[in-house]
Order: sequence, then C-alpha cells, then structure tokens
Amino acid sequence: MKSSRRRSREFALQALYQWQLNGSNADTLIAQLSEGEGYAKIDQPYFAELIKGTIASAADLEQKISQHVDRPLKELSPVECGILMLACFELTTQLDVPYKVIINEAIELAKTFGGTDGHKYVNGVLDKIAPTLRGDEIAHARPTARRKA
Repeated sequence: MKSSRRRSREFALQALYQWQLNGSNADTLIAQLSEGEGYAKIDQPYFAELIKGTIASAADLEQKISQHVDRPLKELSPVECGILMLACFELTTQLDVPYKVIINEAIELAKTFGGTDGHKYVNGVLDKIAPTLRGDEIAHARPTARRKA
C-alpha cells in the first residue's frame, strides 16, 4: 500500500511534468490536480510544499543537478528531469526525511513513470548529488572501519 507521502510525490511529479510543458504556476497546478482521482489520499500540505518549493527554486535546483548529469537538462525526458528536481528539492529542504528514503522514492517514481532504464539514471545522478547536499548525514550513516589492534 502506498503511503500518503508517496502519493504526494506522484501528484507532484505530474504537476512538474505539466509545468515543464506549459509553464503553469504552482497554484493553478495544485487546483487542477486537486480535482483528480486519489487526491484525498495524499498528504496535501506536503504536495503543495513540494510543488511550490520546487517551482520557486527551479533555477537553483537546475544548477545543482546540471553539475552531475551527462547532458543539458533540456535533453532529459520531462519525467526524469521532474524526478531529479523533486528529489533535489527534498534533499535540500526536507532534512527530516532521510536521504536514502528520498533517493528510493525517486527511483520508484522513475520505475513507475519513467523510461525503461530511467530509474538507473536517476539513481546514478542522485548518488552524486546527495553527498553535496547531505554530506554530514551520509558520513554519519557509513559504518566506521575497524582498526586492527
């Protein structure tokens, strides 16, 4: 069973896809998607925060992502680009959500909505981005090597 946060991310990805294609503002996208099936089952405040925050900080997110991809962002599929922007926004702002959860959720979105191997690409890019945004968390998550006596 999907969590309300996962459903929020799915709706957010749909909104970001539309935003990339037609440039609608966050409030319009939220209003449109609020009429969709399943909206009542999502974490609505989290969804709104994801959409508004990702769109408002799009230029900064694109700059962060572009350092770790092998081509211009405009050449990525809108789905993969949306997933990367969403995950980068979460890595930057949602410090209460573990980085591994954010990456896993992005991979699941890519498996569901992306191209055949899109999840591998998303995983590879996020594995490069995460240390730049969550270096302390990642360092503390790694087990320390045992010293030989």
